[in-house]
Amino acid sequence: MLLSRCFKRIMLVSMILSGSTSSFGQEATYAERLGWPAGTKVVIFHVDDAGMSHNSNMGAIRAIEDGVATSTSIMMPCSWVPEIAGYVKVHPEVDAGLHLTLTSEWKKYRWGPVAGRTVVPGLVDENGYLWSGVEGVAAHATADEVESEIRAQIDKARSMGIEPTHLDSHMGTCFAPQYIGRYVKVGIEKQIPILIFGGHMQHVGAQAAPFKPIVVTIAQQVWDAGLPVIDDLVTEPTRAKNYEQRKAELIQLLREMKPGITEIIVHCTVQTEVFSHISGSGPTREAELRLMTDPDVKAFIQNEGIVLTTWRELKKRRALK
Repeated sequence: MLLSRCFKRIMLVSMILSGSTSSFGQEATYAERLGWPAGTKVVIFHVDDAGMSHNSNMGAIRAIEDGVATSTSIMMPCSWVPEIAGYVKVHPEVDAGLHLTLTSEWKKYRWGPVAGRTVVPGLVDENGYLWSGVEGVAAHATADEVESEIRAQIDKARSMGIEPTHLDSHMGTCFAPQYIGRYVKVGIEKQIPILIFGGHMQHVGAQAAPFKPIVVTIAQQVWDAGLPVIDDLVTEPTRAKNYEQRKAELIQLLREMKPGITEIIVHCTVQTEVFSHISGSGPTREAELRLMTDPDVKAFIQNEGIVLTTWRELKKRRALK
């Protein structure tokens, strides 16, 4: 997936620029540090891209209401934010964060920055839209502009009645070496949990193993500031084309997962003809929605004693430690 590819590139660049050679290691998982018994597998099934389209909103809602998804994050620059904002206001228990959006990747459906192009000129292309990829942002936008846009997206969310339970990054742009410090800074300042991992990194660490020491250092900074940290991140839970194979891959992932807190990212969409004009990823997103609501997946989670959690719960547990 696009996020996975972008994330790999960002991790590699960060590793090269940092030159860090510190050792990696941690005895207790973050699940244990947040009060769960040793050996517990704790999972956040996280639905990205709420607010991007009506289809995305319906997919996120259905995955949470009818399935095992526990969290979602909203793309504030996008046109369908009012719909999901209205849903969150009526359902304040929903774990809704912000999918900090600094790129606009689709050809026929684009969006610009919340802060406005005159405030963050380095974030927009010649047509006034956010750059289509991480590389464009990195080549043109300053850290100050990225921070301004992050703050603008948080302010807009709050003005619409959304109190973000967490922050994460669309296409991983906030993890670029010149921006990650601002991402961390804003999260700590506002005491909003941010997606950061610093545990065993069973899956995300395999994408860029040498980067682990750097992430661990950042994760410790976030933890010391009173915010929660997770152990691992899965950006692409399944790769098969056939649905039954997808389900088998997800169940295998859950079976072989190490204890600790793992976020598993999915993109859930109720596919219609309209969404096909945005992206060709509709069938994959529809399959991931089906996985989230599959009785076999639910049963496996229950039988294995896997604990499902939210960013809201992680913050509450961190406050007690």
